[in-house]
Amino acid sequence: MKVEGRYNEVDHEDITEIHTKTLFKKLRDTGNRIVREELIERHMYIAEILSKKYTNRGIDYDDIYQVACMGLIYAVDRFDVDKGYEFSSFATPTIIGEIKKHFRDKGWTIRVPRRIQELSKKINNAKITLSQELQRSPTVEDIANYLNSTVEEILEAMEGSRVYTPQSLDLIYDSNNDDKDLNLADLIGEEDIYFDRIENSDFLARAMKKLNEMEKKILKNRYFDRMTQVSIAKELDISQMTVSRVEKRIIEKLKKEMDRTLNGEL
Repeated sequence: MKVEGRYNEVDHEDITEIHTKTLFKKLRDTGNRIVREELIERHMYIAEILSKKYTNRGIDYDDIYQVACMGLIYAVDRFDVDKGYEFSSFATPTIIGEIKKHFRDKGWTIRVPRRIQELSKKINNAKITLSQELQRSPTVEDIANYLNSTVEEILEAMEGSRVYTPQSLDLIYDSNNDDKDLNLADLIGEEDIYFDRIENSDFLARAMKKLNEMEKKILKNRYFDRMTQVSIAKELDISQMTVSRVEKRIIEKLKKEMDRTLNGEL
């Protein structure tokens, strides 16, 4: 590491070995461009994971990824390392906010046939009228009969309207054979696996730095490649007992790292 003045110069080769929180402090104190670029590069995986979550929704993945990368840059520039939480916990909602904003801005530019737009307006009005008349949420068949349309036409218009009309979490769905209607919040109110994946990636990246080369290889072969201890022993030309001992040592190191994480020491 070259240090001149207030870290005006940073060696590219050495910077990759510096802890993330230390780099954020350097960025805060110096505004160093190389430090900023390293922090962005180090967390690009967050933008990639979140971009994949929003694919197949009418906007190209490459466009979503570019927006996610911009959100990541905003997060790096705004992150306050002194508040004590992990960067991924701060960056994730920042990036998602930028992606959702992009969908709001660009969603209206997607071309929807006028007949679908007009039928969509009629469907919305029909829902209000039929809900009052029937004293329940109307089914697709109810709406089709009311508008003298086919079920296929109603479904097409409802699907098309979703391209540019955000849906309320209070939107009610008829459960048909059930006594209780469902709203959208009931259907999507579950924990997002992508957030856990990001946190796990952060943890593994830190933990791997505590392992030597043999431990890293055994960890990868055992838990990512699903190899047996016997197969690993043959490949490394060591005994199966040695693999077992190393595996136990790895688990102990991971446990200690997890304890440090839970205790807020990192």
